[in-house]
Amino acid sequence: MTFFAHYRAKMRGGGTCPPCASTVEIFWSWLGSFLGILLVAGLEQLFFTGTDLFLMIGSFGASAVLLYAAPTSPLAQPRNLLGGHLVSAFIGVVFFQMVPQQAWLASSLAVSLSIVGMHLTRTLHPPGGATALIAVIGSKQVHDLGFLYLLIPVFVGACLLLVVALFVNNLAPGRRYPLWWF
Repeated sequence: MTFFAHYRAKMRGGGTCPPCASTVEIFWSWLGSFLGILLVAGLEQLFFTGTDLFLMIGSFGASAVLLYAAPTSPLAQPRNLLGGHLVSAFIGVVFFQMVPQQAWLASSLAVSLSIVGMHLTRTLHPPGGATALIAVIGSKQVHDLGFLYLLIPVFVGACLLLVVALFVNNLAPGRRYPLWWF
């Protein structure tokens, strides 16, 4: 088989689609994600309205999927959640500051090097790529935060999602979270 034929054959797949989650699993996933995002959004509304700070970033939506719908995934464990967001936020801020007038380059470097950073620190968390990207393509409000972006919204928001994941996932029968901390 030629290289290209083999390469093309890989793209056909070959596995089967996983079964649908049970109604109980769907409920716990919904409850966790609702409460997690509600907590972050509610605290932002209560404490940060009218300030230059904020708590909600788009990558938290993807973190909610992992934490509440796939809590046994290695990518959803606390080390990965916190470390992945922080490593990626740092890299995103660095590359925005290095090449602020070249968003296309800063974005590419921030996302790709955040993946490298997460791999090297064993903190792979896919939403981290979005956290790095937000640091580059975010609003002036995001850019004005500089390295404060790592603390608020990234670290504080991720910690809030983690608290809800600990509560909800351990309340649900048959779930245990986390599988490990560090």
